[in-house]
Amino acid sequence: MKQDRLYQVLLSPHISEKGTLAAEKSSQIIFKVLPSATKVEIKAAVEKLFEVEVDRVQVMNVSGKHKTMGRTKGRRSDWKKAYVRLKPGHDIDFLDSKA
Repeated sequence: MKQDRLYQVLLSPHISEKGTLAAEKSSQIIFKVLPSATKVEIKAAVEKLFEVEVDRVQVMNVSGKHKTMGRTKGRRSDWKKAYVRLKPGHDIDFLDSKA
């Protein structure tokens, strides 16, 4: 795998109430990823960027919602998210207070 590709695979962490519960309960972190990303690429990217060990990766395609603004109908874009389970003893802290 190319190093440039690994830096582009992860778009952002997906912070939500469901994601927070998953992180506390089973040490899973949810990321928005490229629609073309594979499980192997996601695992390699997380391990390289955050220096943790990944146990497994689950991927889900999320359909965009249909929205209506007045008479105009629109649709949000589809996106892909990845549930990354870390091995015991590893953790990613996005709210690091070292600054």
